[in-house]
Amino acid sequence: MRRVVGWFLAAAVLAGCNERAETSAGAEAGTSSELAAVEAEAAAEAAPLPPLPDLFDCLRKSGGVIVAAHRGGPGPGYPENALETLKQRFSEGVRVFELDVATSRDGVMFLHHDDRFGRTADGDGYVSDTDWADIAKIRLKDNEGDLTRFHAPKLTDVLLWAKQNGAVVQLDRKETSGLRNIIEAVKAAGAEGHAVMISYSDEEAEAIAKLAPAMMMTASVRGSRDIESLESRGVDRTRIIGWTGTREPDPPAFERLMNEGVEPAFGTLGRKGERLDDRYWSDGDGSEYQRLVDDGVVLISTDEPLRVAEYLEADEAGWAACAAR
Repeated sequence: MRRVVGWFLAAAVLAGCNERAETSAGAEAGTSSELAAVEAEAAAEAAPLPPLPDLFDCLRKSGGVIVAAHRGGPGPGYPENALETLKQRFSEGVRVFELDVATSRDGVMFLHHDDRFGRTADGDGYVSDTDWADIAKIRLKDNEGDLTRFHAPKLTDVLLWAKQNGAVVQLDRKETSGLRNIIEAVKAAGAEGHAVMISYSDEEAEAIAKLAPAMMMTASVRGSRDIESLESRGVDRTRIIGWTGTREPDPPAFERLMNEGVEPAFGTLGRKGERLDDRYWSDGDGSEYQRLVDDGVVLISTDEPLRVAEYLEADEAGWAACAAR
């Protein structure tokens, strides 16, 4: 991440079809209330970023890369999916964050990964059975299980922070949340230029495109046939980041996507001890990440964002060439 200071200063001056179950009618009402509450704040001036399709297009053409922090980049004293964690990693140079969006029983969207509390929060019970007033009181745990003073943030607060600071968030919908509600929250916050939706099927990608045709998304594609299939469903290829999985790199697929004008993405994240992050760093050498960049990967989603970005130079060069334009 040899860009930390330079990019920080530059930034300072500068669903529909086959969607998993939507929240209840009460949740819909709660979400509408949330959206109304942030509309005034959404008028705040955003930190300058180029349109996301232009940003990714520039990175692809210039050989740049984005290092995305999985679950916000947790570490000692900083829990996953916490706004304080995002702020800390942002101060250290991370600009892109993969986040999980859950919804409380009364319809408040917030950051949380699991179906229930306990692993990452000092609470018990299922998210879908808990009201926001109770969730807001629960303290979060870091990855070592140590209790912190932090609490789960509302999605709207995270979107406003991203917009006002020039960050980009990748939003991963959990079972308790609906694509429509998440996209409406993004629009209400005026954060369309700072959000990328994550899709897990062609049906989800189609739903996202219908709800927000101009919004960027990750979608599982490995070549022209996959892209054309999405296009037949109304998805604009200039809004696609091609997700290629987390198991083994697929350089031929990366090349095919590049030739189609779609940015390849790959994840080295996963279960500790099994993820590629651990394998790649087992010898203390991060050359495998450089190989991903050399093979054309434009977005690397990782559980080791600081370490990866420190090793690479393409993230610094990419942001300097593309994000501050």
